[in-house]
Amino acid sequence: MNVVLGIDGGGTRTRASIVAGENVLAHAESGSIKRLRVGAEIAEANLRALLKSVYDQAGVTSVHAATVGVASASLPGTAEWITAVLQDFRAERSEVVGDEVIALDAAFKGGPGILQIAGTGSNTIGRAPDGSRECAGGYSSRLGDEGSGYWIGLHAVRRGLNAFDREQPTGVLDAVGRIWGTTTLEELVSLGDSTPGPDFAALAPAISDLAEAGDPVALGVLRQASADLVDFVLLVRGKLRRKHGLTEELPVAWIGSIIGKARLVREGFYAGLHMAAPKMPVLQYEISGIDGAIWRAQRLAEAAG
Repeated sequence: MNVVLGIDGGGTRTRASIVAGENVLAHAESGSIKRLRVGAEIAEANLRALLKSVYDQAGVTSVHAATVGVASASLPGTAEWITAVLQDFRAERSEVVGDEVIALDAAFKGGPGILQIAGTGSNTIGRAPDGSRECAGGYSSRLGDEGSGYWIGLHAVRRGLNAFDREQPTGVLDAVGRIWGTTTLEELVSLGDSTPGPDFAALAPAISDLAEAGDPVALGVLRQASADLVDFVLLVRGKLRRKHGLTEELPVAWIGSIIGKARLVREGFYAGLHMAAPKMPVLQYEISGIDGAIWRAQRLAEAAG
């Protein structure tokens, strides 16, 4: 029976599972292994600590195959350093792919469909029946990631400042100040404009709470977030139809804390897709990227015989 390792390396945390057949032998979590977020030294330390923990729990010293899905997998050097660490931990076969790839396979097991990612960042990816893919968004926190946690935090602050200038009521800036530990507007602006700057994505839960309480600025931000996520799904749907001749509706899946935890974004996402494409099937639950990593690792082990 093949023993395989799956790793889901998101923007803020990394999860790993070791599975033998249908049995989960161990599961562990650590900090981010995304170099752009935490730096190369911390990323490698987090990965090594995670692997030691999950191997110890499972009682294994090697695995037949490993799949790592990680944000920014295509950046130069990313696959190489992760592969080197996996070799140190005696993974017989391994692959490093984007976190969107393992999420796609968690939802569709190699088949066609459209995936909306909306967590710290955002990205939309669709796969045609022939395996070819079409994407939209995902151009980083500074250049895109509409509808993501980072986008919500950043645009809440921007709109909050605009509301302040217009003397319009909102609790956004007070909430941001409490989270950031600033006591004046000048301090808030200085911190928000600093480099590398605060974690705007960490503001998203508070903005969601304000929207639930009826804050007009927070409501506007979440409505725009859900509309942007809907637009990206429809954009990828259009590409798949235009470039690949598809006429049937493909299923839509989603992953990420923004759709998962922000009720107003989730309901707006469902409603927007239903209005635009009533026959499009949309999963009503969040898929788990690590399930896709395990599925791919099992295929990798089987291919080795």
